[in-house]
Amino acid sequence: MVVDAEEWELKPEDRELRGFWIDLGSRMEKDGAWARIEWLIAERLELVARGEGKNALYRDPRDGRLWELAHDHAALKDGGPPRLSLLDAESAAQRYNQLENP
Repeated sequence: MVVDAEEWELKPEDRELRGFWIDLGSRMEKDGAWARIEWLIAERLELVARGEGKNALYRDPRDGRLWELAHDHAALKDGGPPRLSLLDAESAAQRYNQLENP
């Protein structure tokens, strides 16, 4: 997959990205938001802390904003589609208590 990095970067107006399955009849496929989340985690965001299950806290090194990666369907393979949500420092510190200074 060819990625336009500028287009996939987190924008100031981004608050939440949600991945979804696309039902193609004979198979299920990840949608574009899911692919973007995976790219951001692999290429741009810095891991700050791991949480419960597959949850994790990341920092965007460009602006310092904190992002939580969560999977809302623990019963599904790999926790189901990912969700990347903006977190304020106070919420991040509460959810990831090992975090000193986000």
